[in-house]
Amino acid sequence: MPSPDVVRVTDPADPRLNDYTGLTDVRLRTAREPAEGLYMAESSTVIRRAMAAGHTPRSFLMADKWLDSLEDVLASDAVPAGTPVFVAEEPVLEQITGFHLHRGALAAMHRPVLPTVHELVTGARGGAGARRVAVLEDVVDHTNVGAAFRSAAALGVDAVLVSPRCADPLYRRSVRVSMGTVFQVPWTRFESWPGGLRELQEDGFTVAALALTDDAVSLDDLAADPPERLALVLGTEGHGMTEAAIATADVVVKIPMAGGVDSLNVAAASAVAFWATRA
Repeated sequence: MPSPDVVRVTDPADPRLNDYTGLTDVRLRTAREPAEGLYMAESSTVIRRAMAAGHTPRSFLMADKWLDSLEDVLASDAVPAGTPVFVAEEPVLEQITGFHLHRGALAAMHRPVLPTVHELVTGARGGAGARRVAVLEDVVDHTNVGAAFRSAAALGVDAVLVSPRCADPLYRRSVRVSMGTVFQVPWTRFESWPGGLRELQEDGFTVAALALTDDAVSLDDLAADPPERLALVLGTEGHGMTEAAIATADVVVKIPMAGGVDSLNVAAASAVAFWATRA
């Protein structure tokens, strides 16, 4: 196995650390990371899951005490020769990243090229295809995105599809909340909206919008006689699904509620819907 290329750094302004600067600036990072073809994996668990999914690191950043516990990862053939492992004292790490790095390590990872929605759901690029997918419309909270991915993984959803304005599933917080399941569940982003829903229909999916409308049917009814291929669409926090997306859907579905409550947080609603429609 190759030996890791350990680089000890003392200057938080070292230009080699550019991938790791400003990590707490959400607006900066969400614009910068996709444009630069990278994402951030935080914690040894997430790094391991990312690499197990075939993703390639471009560098690592950690305190010296984590070198031993990640020795097998750093020395694996999945790490290209010459990949730098930046090591610094914890005060320096905090100056670089903007927060106390207590989860072990960070890795700047190469962002994979996403398939088209058609390629993903039909298996056109060699995958298994999909029979049940989750669709997130304009969900802007990274925590909710990560939680939805974790529920999708746990409850056997074949793929997650996100609208053009949905938060980035590979943003650091999304990845962390998902416990790395964003690497486990195939996903991609629609190029158009709500036109992408019509493309799903052309690929044989029944599009079910989770929304509160007068003609909505119970989730129990949908689960009792599920279509062969099902796309469950969940809307943004607060306002829910857009009228255009609801109008495009084949059926509108609501979760039966009690206690005078009319709706759930989108992450909670996703878990309920995924569980009810599981095979």
